[in-house]
Amino acid sequence: MTKGIGLSANSELKEDSIDDKVNEAQQGKIRVIKREASQVLLRRPVSEDGAAVHRLIGNCPPLDTNSLYCNLLQASHFSATSVAAELDGRLVGFISGYLIPERPDTLFIWQVAVAEQGRGMGLAGRMLREILDRPACTQVRHLETTITPDNDASWALFRSLARKLDANCCDSVLFDRERHFNGQHDSEMLLRIGPFAAS
Repeated sequence: MTKGIGLSANSELKEDSIDDKVNEAQQGKIRVIKREASQVLLRRPVSEDGAAVHRLIGNCPPLDTNSLYCNLLQASHFSATSVAAELDGRLVGFISGYLIPERPDTLFIWQVAVAEQGRGMGLAGRMLREILDRPACTQVRHLETTITPDNDASWALFRSLARKLDANCCDSVLFDRERHFNGQHDSEMLLRIGPFAAS
């Protein structure tokens, strides 16, 4: 169950140095990001996005695909803490997340997927901030995710987010390669960011 971010190591490592000419405007529940002539729409996913999400994740190695049914649930049951990104009417980004039931002040980010067409504009970081700015996350003070040791893009993305939130981040083994995955999957490291102020 590889999770993390599905993009090349070089594509989002430059996130802090990219100067995109960004103009953000609130339009109900949709945030518009303008980059030259293109527009990226950030919005809550809906169940009809499930199939497109499934295809997107399948095209974003090293992410493991879940069942289409799982993606339908992500896009419906967890839409308040997930985000879909559209470019020219096509899904180019998706983040699934949820509030941990026993710790509702903690947002867990499950997977981050960015298609080739959506790369080079810091989209992954903007999608994370979009979720944190949602009403569902007003009480969130910590963010957690798991990352495999070799996923440099994910480490860079979430450490960059921690810096922008002026928050501590620490990591530890959550699911061990041998103890949990029976040697069939790399260990999943838990990265915890926080506490941080409300958005």
